[in-house]
Amino acid sequence: MTKAFLRREFLNPERTGQTSYILAEIDSSFNGKVIHGTNVIVIADCKRSIQLEFFLGGPQARVDSMDKIDLLLNVLGQFRETLKTQIQLIESAPIPDSRRKRST
Repeated sequence: MTKAFLRREFLNPERTGQTSYILAEIDSSFNGKVIHGTNVIVIADCKRSIQLEFFLGGPQARVDSMDKIDLLLNVLGQFRETLKTQIQLIESAPIPDSRRKRST
């Protein structure tokens, strides 16, 4: 099947040797003529993976698929902002003696 979109990216730097990745794939509808195709996002982290499907085979399914991706992007955006805030808090907090590295 011809792809309208295909992208795979590793989620960790190469130096880590970890195999986490995201794969996003959308089959071509051939200008709207084909409504059944593979439209998935696979997110894998080491030995675990999930596959999210986005079915386009009917009018309601298309609405539901758009709602699903919009919600995922919204939650991921909020997660990113909260993660960023927590990183900033951790990096700006005074380091207690118990967390300091001891030199020998």
